[in-house]
Amino acid sequence: MKKELENQAEELEQTLQKQLDLLKKDSEDWLKVGGAVLAGGLLAYTLVKASKRKKNRKTAKALEVLEREGLLDKELEEKLSKTQKSTFWPSLGQRLLLVGFALAQEKLLKKLIDPEDADPIKKGE
Repeated sequence: MKKELENQAEELEQTLQKQLDLLKKDSEDWLKVGGAVLAGGLLAYTLVKASKRKKNRKTAKALEVLEREGLLDKELEEKLSKTQKSTFWPSLGQRLLLVGFALAQEKLLKKLIDPEDADPIKKGE
């Protein structure tokens, strides 16, 4: 009985060791994927920050030139320095409008191309 328990304990230790090895392999793969995603995110973040910085420099130079020329007032300065936020909804509305135009065009073209279906005189024959 004692020997059976020792064998069972040894089998359980081997099974546990195999599971740990499998977990290590899987975690290495996940770690590589996570590292790649993190690196891509950091790269995208730096590119966005760099482009914003470049835009801010151009705006500052434009404000400087306008101030030198005496054309800068408070309203114009606000318009130039105000951040523009893009949203999803206007583009969605434009897309829906274009889809609506396409559907209407398709229905009208069917009637124009195939006037036989619309002509009630020919249907009676």
